Amino acid sequence: MDRQNALDKLRVAGVDEVGRGPFAGPVVAAAVILDPSQPIQGLADSKKLTEKKRKMLSEQIKQQALAYALGRAEVEEIDQLNILQASLLAMKRAIEALAIKPDQVMVDGLHLPKVHYPCQAIVGGDALIAEISAASIIAKVARDEEMVMLDKQFPGYGFAQHKGYGTAAHRAALVELGISPLHRLSFAPVRKLLPTCKDNTQAFTSTPQTMI
Repeated sequence: MDRQNALDKLRVAGVDEVGRGPFAGPVVAAAVILDPSQPIQGLADSKKLTEKKRKMLSEQIKQQALAYALGRAEVEEIDQLNILQASLLAMKRAIEALAIKPDQVMVDGLHLPKVHYPCQAIVGGDALIAEISAASIIAKVARDEEMVMLDKQFPGYGFAQHKGYGTAAHRAALVELGISPLHRLSFAPVRKLLPTCKDNTQAFTSTPQTMI
């Protein structure tokens, strides 16, 4: 077997996360091992795709990949660990949940989760490596769908629109409604708003329902 054939037979897991920047909600990661015999056209950085295209590709990835898995870190873990460590934890959980164990892991960004597999960090990998692009797509679709669901559970904040990111409308809703159990208290913009807004966490009696 020559070197190229050996490389082609490697099971590469691409890994990416979504949700490092928002003021609210979990961080979600995905790990994907694509099937070389079923290439998927149109894979790209999820942020550069339309919502319709992301959803279509997400379903195709799930149907055609050799394996995929999602991992997450909750708001409480983000506040306890910091967002970088929580993101790495979500990635670790996604990798370890794969039904097929990878020969190599390629991660978007600068930092690597602590897993017992050969790992490589690739800056801009979601635009360069098909497996990482696939991971970024299914992670974003999963998190966006969850934030739409949580908008119904925690109305008024606009989670279905901004997905927890710090838009002007979100900041205004925080001042008006107070913080919810979904908000990351360790994030400086949320902390700065605390003196001017009420703590509304006790007003929500239901437990957030997660999709992953």
